[in-house]
Amino acid sequence: MVEWITSAGLTDYDTAIREMEARADAIAEGRAGEAVWLLEHPPLYTAGTSANPADLRDPHRFPVHPSKRGGQYTYHGPGQRVVYVMLDVGRRGRDVRAFVKQLETWVIDTLDQFNIRGEIREGRVGVWVVRDDKPLTATGHKPEDKIAAIGIRLRKWISFHGISINVEPDLEHFSGIVPCGITEHGVTSLVDLGLPVSMTDLDVALKRTFEDSFPPLTRSSMAG
Repeated sequence: MVEWITSAGLTDYDTAIREMEARADAIAEGRAGEAVWLLEHPPLYTAGTSANPADLRDPHRFPVHPSKRGGQYTYHGPGQRVVYVMLDVGRRGRDVRAFVKQLETWVIDTLDQFNIRGEIREGRVGVWVVRDDKPLTATGHKPEDKIAAIGIRLRKWISFHGISINVEPDLEHFSGIVPCGITEHGVTSLVDLGLPVSMTDLDVALKRTFEDSFPPLTRSSMAG
């Protein structure tokens, strides 16, 4: 069984990384089971392994933490649900691309619980929402805003880091970076889309849809 852990309040980023990596090591060594950790961080920026220093527009606004996850710069802060996934990808197919697809599908299925259509775009990491409520872009297209970010790392086939979904963060805080290196699109949240969704509401939806993308490990898969 996957253990679900929910932390109240704001969790220090460095503390979270240490605990997450320790749990991933314990899973790899057979001392602990898989886990999904739900939390919020204080305001901060993280720089993934592909981060471009030029994309850090306001380096003095919040602490900047180098991160071992894939991707570029992202923002974490109150009102954003961070979901750290410590899963055994080795026993779940050993296919990193498929695993990322499972994460994307999980986010999309979760948003669907609130009648939001999340979409994936080639060349753009994360989950996006088409804004029918905004004017067309200069090129005549409907604008698209990012609602969820995805960035993972694997160690001994155990995943850590994961996803973040914007519930009601201060969207202006994203202006201190170029989120994920993408300049031509914006950022949105559940509340920004007009939905009075709480963090608890989102957590319930995440748990409800999880096994559709990540079925329980069978005895054969657990045998490696």
